[in-house]
Amino acid sequence: MEIYPEEYYEFFISFNEGDYYTCHDLLEEIWMTDKDNYFLKGLLQMTVAIYHYEYGNVKGARLMMHAGHVYIQKYRPKFWGVDLEKVNTFILECLSIFPEDIDRVPFEEVSSLPPLPSLVLYLEDD
Repeated sequence: MEIYPEEYYEFFISFNEGDYYTCHDLLEEIWMTDKDNYFLKGLLQMTVAIYHYEYGNVKGARLMMHAGHVYIQKYRPKFWGVDLEKVNTFILECLSIFPEDIDRVPFEEVSSLPPLPSLVLYLEDD
């Protein structure tokens, strides 16, 4: 099995626990030293999108999720041990769920937004 940066392994734990803010920090740490790796940037944008959505920034979530979708395309179907077909499906589902007519809702009203599908990420053997 390939060896990845420690932050990458920590990312999976944080993602599956729903700590998307930490996910951003972990992926950004790796991406800052590997800026040609748009796979990382795609995952980073996806996690930022979920974070924005959870805090009512629907417009930001749409923009970030779309960017994440674009970035992962050339790495499909699998890269760095991640099934990107599953990630791609998740992103497309999120994009279809994000309300088009809302840019932002107050944090107190976030529960009125449609819930996002769940995604569990894990490393698979290459």
